[in-house]
Amino acid sequence: MKRSYRVLLLADTHATVHPEIVALAHSADHVVHAGDIGHPDVLDRLRGDRNQVVAVRGNNDTAAKWPADRLPMLDALHNVAGLALPGGAIAIEHGHCANPATQRHDILRRRHADARLIVYGHSHRQVIDDTCEPWVVNPGAAGRNRSYGGSGCILLEASSRRWKLQAFQFALSDWKK
Repeated sequence: MKRSYRVLLLADTHATVHPEIVALAHSADHVVHAGDIGHPDVLDRLRGDRNQVVAVRGNNDTAAKWPADRLPMLDALHNVAGLALPGGAIAIEHGHCANPATQRHDILRRRHADARLIVYGHSHRQVIDDTCEPWVVNPGAAGRNRSYGGSGCILLEASSRRWKLQAFQFALSDWKK
């Protein structure tokens, strides 16, 4: 295992992903997509020459919304996934089953008590809750749909000694048409 990793966290692309987020994905060691991918081309765009993409299924990732010839990729997506890193593990789920929303972080913390970080999506609102462990983050919507101020993602730099989070938000007006 390497000494440190760059992990890009994103969610809620709904078939589109901001070009700046694609560029960050290609410079990362891992890309974590917390569901509502929307179209398999999004995962193809995020996959670079050297990164690994870990993704989960969101409530909008359904057979009716994916191309028939790419359904095996959809079928391979789980509702929950994990990623082991130096210093701990990431738990990944979309978050739509952690209700009520006002208790979502507490529910996720109970569900994934052994994780160091929990990544979820669904609300499209970027949040970093590091008030207690495990940390709970929502990278915001990485696509155009309900992005609340711009397409968002979070970059995790993880080593055995330190985990550091950096939030990004890119203006929709910067999106190349």
